[in-house]
Amino acid sequence: MATTTLLDEQTINIVKSTVPILEKRGDEITSCFYKLMFQNHPELKNIFNQTNQRKGDQSKALANTVYAAAAHIDQLETILPAIQPITQKHRSLNIKPEHYPIVGKHLLLAMQEVLGEDVANDDVIGAWGKAYQEIANAFITVEKGLYQKATNVVGGWEGFRDFKVAKKVVESDVITSFYLEPADEEPFSSFEAGQYITVKANIPGESYTHLRQYSLSCAPGEGMYRISVKREDAIGNNPAGIVSNYLHSHLEEGSILPISAPAGDFIVDNETKPLILISGGVGLTPMMSMLETVTKSQPNREVIFIHATRNGKFHAMKEHVKAITNKHSQVTAYTIYDNPLEADKDYDKQGFIDYEWLTNVVPTNDASFYFCGPKGFMQAIYRHLKAFHVAEENIHFEFFGPAQEIATAN
Repeated sequence: MATTTLLDEQTINIVKSTVPILEKRGDEITSCFYKLMFQNHPELKNIFNQTNQRKGDQSKALANTVYAAAAHIDQLETILPAIQPITQKHRSLNIKPEHYPIVGKHLLLAMQEVLGEDVANDDVIGAWGKAYQEIANAFITVEKGLYQKATNVVGGWEGFRDFKVAKKVVESDVITSFYLEPADEEPFSSFEAGQYITVKANIPGESYTHLRQYSLSCAPGEGMYRISVKREDAIGNNPAGIVSNYLHSHLEEGSILPISAPAGDFIVDNETKPLILISGGVGLTPMMSMLETVTKSQPNREVIFIHATRNGKFHAMKEHVKAITNKHSQVTAYTIYDNPLEADKDYDKQGFIDYEWLTNVVPTNDASFYFCGPKGFMQAIYRHLKAFHVAEENIHFEFFGPAQEIATAN
């Protein structure tokens, strides 16, 4: 990504002057933006996750991106690490250049509506119009490369391709695995351990298509993709997951599911230092891919696999992990149950992963740490790793939301 040399100094100064108000009222602006955009372009509900809309996750993510872009409008390349996961998701969701003018138009309208004409005057809106175009061009350029990369490989494709459910396996009370093969029986692209696919669910009775991203839970080269999906049940004010329940209830062997090519930059490294994989709940899915991959590609690398879940009834792939540890002496696995059942005997810790326990089972802080799970779980693991003085470049996590919610939590 190049610097924004096309913007004049006055435009840059005006945009940067809006940083404090964006920091304060960004959520209001982006919430208004989505409302206006969906009113005028309801067809975009086929792309955007409406559950995240209701929860406000999408608005927060966009607000943080806009705020970061405004603060670094004269050097957009400095925020490349932050936008890289977003561009990966955009490619996976099939976001195209023609979507960006729609977003820009409604973002400016939302700024005017929320901030009023005194703040969002002609000069401010004009400057932001120019700045948005630079930001959009940066995203479009990166995403063009990602589309080319996804298609210019053996078996690659753009958009969505029909896959068939070759096998459906119940892994626990709430997690089921779906093994997917191309419906056309043609070659399909490989992936890197830790990546995900987007599934397109056309659910009877639903007005719009639902897109969801699920990590691949197997190693590449297995002759199929595997996703392991948690059924999201209704809890309190949170409704049941539309897509996860549809997949569990309606997808059977032989069913067709359109999916995008694998995407994502949460990828296991090829270092020789110990690999520490930490998961909570269904966060074990990318960790399983990494575990299966590393035991094949780096058979001498020390691996510590730590999984936390409620109890044995919720513990997916337990026997599979046990088989891997029995076969590979360099792999050690630990299980933590926060609410074990009387029948649960085979676990290593009751409660949660705390600093003392974690630093006792991990041999060194000079290791590659990967973790994934619920937000609160990940915030706790991140705090523990920072307290353990793990270098930032050795901390890797997957979170389908604003990454700073993990790294900045107290």
